[in-house]
Amino acid sequence: MPAQRAAGLIARPALFLDRDGVINVDHAYVHRREDFQFIDGIFELCRSARARGHRIFVVTNQAGIGRGYYTEDDFHALTAWMLQRFEAEGAPIDRVYFCPFHPEHGVGAYKLDSPMRKPGPGMIQQAAREFGVDVAASTLVGDMDTDIQAGVAAGIGRLLQFRPADDERPVHAAATRIRRLADAEAYLRAALSA
Repeated sequence: MPAQRAAGLIARPALFLDRDGVINVDHAYVHRREDFQFIDGIFELCRSARARGHRIFVVTNQAGIGRGYYTEDDFHALTAWMLQRFEAEGAPIDRVYFCPFHPEHGVGAYKLDSPMRKPGPGMIQQAAREFGVDVAASTLVGDMDTDIQAGVAAGIGRLLQFRPADDERPVHAAATRIRRLADAEAYLRAALSA
């Protein structure tokens, strides 16, 4: 990506985060505050990213909307509350991008094969266009292979797959395994010295 992009801004690195499984414990189709449990270290990671000049974006598939389990209004209400918590913790998030579509299980207008849905890179590319992100100097933290695949397709420089100590699933070949969110900080330092 060129050094200068959106609105004449100098491109900055960003921290891209999946939501379910990285920001909060993935209890499957989380859409209510009472089910939203923040993962240890997420606020510290985001404060560190901010201190290092990174923008912060959430890129999340929300097929539960498409499947009819909850509404876009439900998602937006929970997101507003989540963003307030990050703001209160001194770790504001620039924007949340979400994709409610599913090519097989979507209902009505939500049954769509969207390029925004991970493993497609659409949400990352949109953030890069809108905010002037240096994707090669950016870091993505995801828990699923589809997160990593989206990062590869978008050209993100550092791909971290969060798998806690009790999760022995293999990681995507393009990713580095991290066991704690605090382990991602070294990669944010690397982004600035690259």
